[in-house]
Amino acid sequence: MAAGRATRFGRPKQLLKLRDKPLIEWVLDAALESDLARVILVLGYHGANIQQVLGTKIAHPRVQVVTNHRYQDGLSRSLQAGLRSAQNGFPSVMFLLGDQPLVDPATIDHLLARFWQSDKDICVPVYQGKRGTPTIIGQKFYPRILSLTGDIGARDLKNAHPDRILEVEVNNPLCFFDIDTPEDLAKLETLFPG
Repeated sequence: MAAGRATRFGRPKQLLKLRDKPLIEWVLDAALESDLARVILVLGYHGANIQQVLGTKIAHPRVQVVTNHRYQDGLSRSLQAGLRSAQNGFPSVMFLLGDQPLVDPATIDHLLARFWQSDKDICVPVYQGKRGTPTIIGQKFYPRILSLTGDIGARDLKNAHPDRILEVEVNNPLCFFDIDTPEDLAKLETLFPG
């Protein structure tokens, strides 16, 4: 998901750089290095600029770019734009956020493996009791995602179905770190492991 307007940040944060690489490129690289079968990049606000910055990476055979023309209506529209492109070909989807640049391929693959081995419909990573993203949603809940409105993600869905959630402990707390303000970016620079 990289369609948002970044209203709290004041400028397109997808294009902000962490160690000379745009935030969105960190997430895209992690997704492409993982076992995900397809990567659907949902763009909206400054979508053309993001595509230009990503260059040939968006031509990767596993990447599909989808434009959310209603990005100003909130996160729900981006979830739906991505899901509509995946729903007929995949029994589950993982939602990654474009402002969480330290999600790593190992965490993505760990979540996928645990989800595939379970009978649950929702999978969330947990670090020391705190839930985060990326989130995996099974096709049972596709209609619920497609009926969301406003600037909300799947939190209400998860709260309404605690018995269908697989919580997976992860050992990378930085993958939960999202960037909403310039101070968040500055803090992440100090926490960055390498």
